[in-house]
Amino acid sequence: MRIAVTGSIATDHLMVFPGRFAEQILPDQLAHVSLSFLVDTLEVRRGGVAANIAYGLGGFGLSPLLAGAVGSDFAEYEIWLKEHGVDTSAVHVSTERQTARFLCMTDRDANQIAAFYAGAMAEAGTIDLRVPHTHSPLDLIVISPDDPDAMLHHTAQARTLGIPFVADPSQQLARLHGQQVHDLVQGARLLFTNEYERALLLEKTGWSPTQVLQQVGTWVTTLGSKGVRIEHDNEPTITLEAIPDVSVEDPTGVGDAFRAGFLAAISWHLALPSAAQLGCATAALALSTIGSQTYEVDPARVADTVHTVYGAQAADLLRPHLGRSR
Repeated sequence: MRIAVTGSIATDHLMVFPGRFAEQILPDQLAHVSLSFLVDTLEVRRGGVAANIAYGLGGFGLSPLLAGAVGSDFAEYEIWLKEHGVDTSAVHVSTERQTARFLCMTDRDANQIAAFYAGAMAEAGTIDLRVPHTHSPLDLIVISPDDPDAMLHHTAQARTLGIPFVADPSQQLARLHGQQVHDLVQGARLLFTNEYERALLLEKTGWSPTQVLQQVGTWVTTLGSKGVRIEHDNEPTITLEAIPDVSVEDPTGVGDAFRAGFLAAISWHLALPSAAQLGCATAALALSTIGSQTYEVDPARVADTVHTVYGAQAADLLRPHLGRSR
């Protein structure tokens, strides 16, 4: 399956605050917040949702097409992605703006406060997916957080071209209005959210959960340490536990790693439980490293993790495909 991943490509500036945000925020002073946190560490890493998902898919040997906008400072990052199996031929390079920046601070409870500078991402709407599709047909398009107009543009192109698409609005839900969310979600083969994004999506659209399920093929909600929930219209809900006892080094990009594992299994035409299991195992790899693209897909380790947590049969279904990983 040839997968295109549209969305953000960024540089992550990751900081760690040794205390708790909740202890610094005074409820009776929320109208006058003025806080500065002294952090202990700063890590500058490669990131961006689309690039993170593509990196993970590349680790599974799938050669995904990355479609996003970057600045002239992208050269070194591009080499890295190519070395890890990502096709960057659909990346737009801006002559005026720098690659996007993600600034994120994590406290001792893994809560995060973040800011995102779009930079060149504002030009992502100029990318025409018809061009790569003409040269080598696309089987699935992932619409991940990006410039809102670009997200709508690429979703419309997927519909026009008749290519199944994945709706992953996540961080951009805060920026989008109800009609935009409607337009991004309707007809998606898969919809990804976490628990908070799920609630925000329902509020923005005015839909009930049942109405959302009438719009999409499958709704996947990640639940953090509680695992994942998979819903279909008029079908039993699937729930799956997360990988237990994982060393938490950095939560940044863990959801992107989950998506990479999940989509890899989908591309191998495996059932949804297998996709969720591989997603959780990949998320565990990312969670135990600092940065969104520092984990490596080790087929034996992934298979052993799935075997330990989900059983021998689950691992046996994945092993033939994991053998093709980079």
